Amino acid sequence: MVSGGAGSTEEAFMTFYKKRDSVLTSKNQIERLTRPGSSYFNLNPFELSILVHPDKNQDDADRAQKAFEAVDKAYKLLLDQEQKERALDVIQAGKEYVEHTKEGKPINVEEDDPELFKQAVYKQTMKLFAEEDKEMHEMKQQREEEIEAQEKAKREREWQKNFEESRDGRVDSWRNFQANTKGKKEKKNRTFLRPPKIKMEQRE
Repeated sequence: MVSGGAGSTEEAFMTFYKKRDSVLTSKNQIERLTRPGSSYFNLNPFELSILVHPDKNQDDADRAQKAFEAVDKAYKLLLDQEQKERALDVIQAGKEYVEHTKEGKPINVEEDDPELFKQAVYKQTMKLFAEEDKEMHEMKQQREEEIEAQEKAKREREWQKNFEESRDGRVDSWRNFQANTKGKKEKKNRTFLRPPKIKMEQRE
């Protein structure tokens, strides 16, 4: 298994990351930063913000804006020491996973090549980051659904309460309506027909 603290893990990964980034174009960086797991993809935000800035990529401004926001989000995320340690733990887990897969294999395996080993670590680390990002997204979505269900239940309870409280008023209104209607009918029934006027016959 790999020995060494978070410092050596961070140094090894950053060295690989900087070398890898140096050959990526703005388009490549935008593509990389808009994939699942982009919350953690950018552990080296310096100069990337210039590469992916929307002003520099007007032919792909929408995705450039998303990539720029991913850089900014990752930078702010890693300013939080707890989040940074969490990210380094994932990197270490990816490194240990690749080391573990080497055990029991012949000596001449591709992971023995330092560059290929770093690439394998990078791929596994990004996979872990993507899985963690997906899990966090699902947890957030589940929480939002729970909150929405609670709000819906609360609205229904309030509606039922208001309905019950206004019942007496509705009953009184109906009784008043019926009483007024009945009174009008009785008054109408008491109306007598007037006899027709008799026209007096005139004599000459």
